[in-house]
Amino acid sequence: MFKLFLAGLTGLALFGNVALAQVNENAPQGGSMTVTYKDDVATLDPAIGYDWQNWSMIKSLFDGLMGYEPGSTQLRNELSASNTISADGMVHVFKLKNGIKFHNGREITAADVKYSLERVTNPKTQSPGAGFFGMIDGFDSWNAGQGSGLSGVKVIDDKTIEIRLSRPDATFLHVMALNFASIVPKEAVDAAGEDFGRKPVGSGAFKLAEWTPGQRVVFEAFDGYHRAGVPKLESVTFEIGLEPMVALLRLQQGMADTLGDGIPPAQFMQVMNDPNQSKNVIEGGQLHTGYITMNTRMAPFDNVMVRKAVNMAINKERIVRIINGRAVPANQPLPPTMPGYAKDYKGYPFDQDGAKKMLADAGLANGFSTELFVYNTDPNPRIAQAIQQDLAAIGIKAEIRNLAQANVIAAGGEPDQAPMIWSGGMAWIADFPDPSNFYGPILGCAGAVQGGWNWSWYCNEALDARAAEADSMTDPSKTAEREAAWRQIYVDIMDDAPWVPVFNEQRFTFRSEKIDGDGTLFVDPVHIPVNYDYIFSTQAK
Repeated sequence: MFKLFLAGLTGLALFGNVALAQVNENAPQGGSMTVTYKDDVATLDPAIGYDWQNWSMIKSLFDGLMGYEPGSTQLRNELSASNTISADGMVHVFKLKNGIKFHNGREITAADVKYSLERVTNPKTQSPGAGFFGMIDGFDSWNAGQGSGLSGVKVIDDKTIEIRLSRPDATFLHVMALNFASIVPKEAVDAAGEDFGRKPVGSGAFKLAEWTPGQRVVFEAFDGYHRAGVPKLESVTFEIGLEPMVALLRLQQGMADTLGDGIPPAQFMQVMNDPNQSKNVIEGGQLHTGYITMNTRMAPFDNVMVRKAVNMAINKERIVRIINGRAVPANQPLPPTMPGYAKDYKGYPFDQDGAKKMLADAGLANGFSTELFVYNTDPNPRIAQAIQQDLAAIGIKAEIRNLAQANVIAAGGEPDQAPMIWSGGMAWIADFPDPSNFYGPILGCAGAVQGGWNWSWYCNEALDARAAEADSMTDPSKTAEREAAWRQIYVDIMDDAPWVPVFNEQRFTFRSEKIDGDGTLFVDPVHIPVNYDYIFSTQAK
């Protein structure tokens, strides 16, 4: 998922191998919290919403068959009481919990699951998440507007749903934990029509109580939620239309509880250098990598030695300093918090003399001229200038093309338009915590197409085959083997050097003292900026 870089350092932060949150079961229930945002919410329809703002809100309004333990990437059954998988990895059977109800009071059945999956994959819905379900049998014909539904989804009885895949896919349960897989009631969708995104009805811990466009959105606790003692808060109010600077002042004055848009970059150091404020800032990693692409189909970047030289030329530590240390230097496509990250891999050293020699060995001792495309919002132009200076030090003259985001994306999606792109502002944040999500869209052959996201136009068919083999390892006993396979794939990618991985963003959540809970809940993998379902009010009785 491409997200806006440094939009308050928020995004789908999905942590690999972290401890589960210590949920305070004895925390009082009641109280409220206020979250600030600059922009209005686009939609609360789980089939449509796909940005860092509504993604988190939707998570508290809706549930799917699968979810995650609070503060972690550990999958858990959500609406399902159990799930089984066939020996060949092709058939999943889910048993629904008894007595689970939608916000409208109706009990959820297996037919609702089938309807919801067919709705999100129906081309008429125009869901940006439809492609995630491509492994379900019958997807291709249904998504093309043919047939009468997903042939691979079968209602066995009111509480049992069978999902047959067209291929084994180890990511399937993660897909079923995505917002796009949320279960919705057909009658509510039919009643609201195209306005369902403004009149959402789900089965989550909260339900919509008020939406005043441009002013506020209010959630209230759903008394019929299927997990006892959840949520802790009585209500959550999202204040809309507040500039980040104003929002920060409101939090400092006790009028807000967390900043949906994050700490304004200009005030970041002020906050962090003030012990009274920094004590309420919680830091966590993200499944994010910001990188420089080199178009492997355009000379001289079709020469691997040139690409390696560029990797050695970039001073990543300096770039991190430009953004006030709000990231850590990267040496590979996967971020450190992602399963499959190669901890022992050192990457390319910062060695400009070595880079010069490599260019000379490539027949380019006098360097060359090229273009570096960049999204024209701060801090990205400043980062591009640092990259430009580093390249100049080894003889590469890079003209910076500061463009609107849409224009950078368009250029990257053409095979002969953008020799180099700094991805900041559009850097990749994983949709779910699995290494495959960093491959197919941005490094695999399938993404190296017109309009695609593989801006390096890198295609290694041998690696594609290994990636497909890794994703066919559905047996839970082969998890370690699968991660090892993916780890080696990314190490081998770096040997081809289609990218310069530059940094991995860190996430900072600033909260008031009126709300509390385990620290991981404030940098939760799926609830951004905080896990509304499990935090509590310190003022509740």
